[in-house]
Amino acid sequence: MFITITCSMLRRVAASAAAFAVVAALFMMFPQGKTEQTAAADGNWGLSFRAEGQQPEGNVSAGELRQWDAYYVGDAAEKVIYLTFDAGYENGCTTAILDALKKHSAPACFFVVGNYIDTAPELVLRMVQEGHIVGNHTLHHPDMSAIQDEASFSAELDGLADKYRELTGEEMKRFYRPPQGKFSESNLAMAQKLGYRTIFWSLAYVDWYTDDQPTDEQAFSKLVPRIHPGAVVLLHSTSATNARILDELLAKWEALGYRFASLEELAGERAE
Repeated sequence: MFITITCSMLRRVAASAAAFAVVAALFMMFPQGKTEQTAAADGNWGLSFRAEGQQPEGNVSAGELRQWDAYYVGDAAEKVIYLTFDAGYENGCTTAILDALKKHSAPACFFVVGNYIDTAPELVLRMVQEGHIVGNHTLHHPDMSAIQDEASFSAELDGLADKYRELTGEEMKRFYRPPQGKFSESNLAMAQKLGYRTIFWSLAYVDWYTDDQPTDEQAFSKLVPRIHPGAVVLLHSTSATNARILDELLAKWEALGYRFASLEELAGERAE
């Protein structure tokens, strides 16, 4: 028995093979299941703003972060602001920041590194005395997402907590911010295992270039329209602009009906 193979039959076979190859390639490019979900909790923290006055969307949702005791925003129904400052070193701006916070009875969290405790112990003590949280920004400010073993991860947080205890005689409240917002799912799990809440943010602006500071007007244009209920605000304590405008900025937010609260309220409990 003979089978005649025509050109049209060959074209149909070739088309079917090509379609199969495309489907297989797509399956390999977009794997199914847990892998895709895990990838969402790795990388650099990022935000997408939908509209002024509304909470932005994080590249990991608030609900997903909660499983690791991690936060980037509070209750969308409450006009509350959680103030946080990243303090990598001291350059003379923190005193004015603390003065403005004291004037408005606004609690804040200062995420410090080891060098800050070594070089500005009097400011750390003032933060504590005036009711602010001193948070853990690691001992050496490394890329924590590159650290995969628990011993090295713990050393960065424990080393900073040890310095804080030696200075203040108290245990550090367990709030942690990853340097540069770089994180991984394993980092979140390791921080949680150590008893820390990981704190990202829902509002920030480019304020960290000390030799290229924004004007007052530029800062207000970023920070006032985008404020939103439950905002976790990230500012840098090295910013001369922040030191100069903070009193007025807090007053502007208060005029919009906002109050200021501690990260302990955000976490829903008193931190150890």
